[in-house]
Amino acid sequence: MRAAVETTELHQLTLAQAGELIGSHRLSPLEYVEALVARAEAVDGQVQAYVTRTFEQALDGARKASDEIAAGRYRGPLHGIPFALKDCFNTAGIPTTAHSRLLADNVPARDAAVTRKLHSAGALLMGKLALFEFAHGGPSFDLPWPPPRNPWNLTRVTGGSSSGSAAAIAAGMVPASIGTDTGGSIRVPASRCGITGLMPTPGLVGRSGVIPHSHTFDRSGPMARTAEDCAILLQEIAGHDPADPASVAREIPDYIGALTGDLRGLRIGVLRHNWEEEVAASADERRAMEAARGVLEELGATLEDCRIRPMQSYGDIKTIIAETEVFNVHQPELIARPGHFGDDILGRMLPAALFTANDLIRAGREHQRAIAEMQPLYERFDAFITICSGEAPAFSAHDPLAFWKHSNHFTAANVTGQPVLALPNGFGSGGLPLGMQILGRPFGETTILRIGHAYQLATGWHLRRPELVAGAVAPPVEEPTLTTGTMGNVDPALRATCLAAAGRAGLDLEGRMLEQLLEGAPYALAMADRMPRDHAYAEAPANVFSLRSP
Repeated sequence: MRAAVETTELHQLTLAQAGELIGSHRLSPLEYVEALVARAEAVDGQVQAYVTRTFEQALDGARKASDEIAAGRYRGPLHGIPFALKDCFNTAGIPTTAHSRLLADNVPARDAAVTRKLHSAGALLMGKLALFEFAHGGPSFDLPWPPPRNPWNLTRVTGGSSSGSAAAIAAGMVPASIGTDTGGSIRVPASRCGITGLMPTPGLVGRSGVIPHSHTFDRSGPMARTAEDCAILLQEIAGHDPADPASVAREIPDYIGALTGDLRGLRIGVLRHNWEEEVAASADERRAMEAARGVLEELGATLEDCRIRPMQSYGDIKTIIAETEVFNVHQPELIARPGHFGDDILGRMLPAALFTANDLIRAGREHQRAIAEMQPLYERFDAFITICSGEAPAFSAHDPLAFWKHSNHFTAANVTGQPVLALPNGFGSGGLPLGMQILGRPFGETTILRIGHAYQLATGWHLRRPELVAGAVAPPVEEPTLTTGTMGNVDPALRATCLAAAGRAGLDLEGRMLEQLLEGAPYALAMADRMPRDHAYAEAPANVFSLRSP
């Protein structure tokens, strides 16, 4: 190994560090890929992040990149940099499974838009990473591939749905991945695995070639060690995607140049009510947020408490719309091959059969209200901060019904259309990472990346690494309990309502699948009942678009 990189093991480099070394000819892409292949072979048996490995392809690409760079044809900071993809991004000639047996043999003919952009930048695909089934569901043990383990504690979950992406980065197997976020799927695993993840503004990063979950709320974004790394990735993957109807054509700013380290003049709203009134945050989380506030003030920002609508309202809006959409996406297979889905995703999708067209439109109109009411706050504040999800729990603590029972502090930004950076914010008493979310105005990525970068320069939480023993295997864990024994205790009227809804959807349910519909039904119906009915004649849903000539 060259003297310039002897002080840091290659698998511990950030993307920015590796790019600088490669660009200055102090590290070859081949040497770097070889080191990451060795790292993956040493630790992935216990982390279980990869679904498909493309190591030989990456090594071939590294040889080509080394030759190109040596010949003076350097493409930029991602040239020769290894990356991996959440396995819902299409990769030409390489399986894209969405972590489901339904797509176990799916080999796309074309790359996703994001995949093409990264290849064009000279980045090298190491493989496809595990996720929760179809970017939904939970940490399931009844799928063809096991759920990834948290590198900080192999008996704990990673969070999802971009589970393998967060685990692989935290374990040092790749410096970067691209995840998706529909209700926290980049930010939850980033927080629980001690890395950084960015959910961009809707329309900024193209979604063509990404297996859909919710057409309204899906977003694609970078996951890496640092805010600086996320800025480098975003610089390459942002931009108009003609094949994505929701893509926005706009000038792309200099995300990397925005990382000044200076927060003077910025006004940051503190969503304190999220963790003091609406969710059972631990004492560690509360202390971490108070400490973070102090750091941001020392860096020159002005912070002030503010409020948004209750988390339950955002959760109702997002769930009615997104679950209706994901049910529609998978309805043909729910009719033809329901047993091919995992238990957890069925528990989320099946109760959506109860939502009506009227529920969907009312949720869409309330969605528009939620977006509009943020405008006064955008005039007062440049960004906002709130908590993430606390220390990662054990697999056995997973409650399949929690999705229906509890709202969370991630969903609000999916509904309002804000970009969010999730980054490390200390450690809890159990020794596991804590996180903080920095929310921006729509298309305010430069500001939240600037804040996150300055915070990381001042703190160093992102510099800590989990300790993994090479060659170890994943320890046994207690799997979550799936059934609640609901079948014999259901009101006959509710049972009739559920059977009628299933019949209208073309589903013939019995046994466990009927039980799952019955389990989630009271929560789904309560969401629909909570949706306001006082919308004025002219209030349109948020998915009403205006077309403008270029």
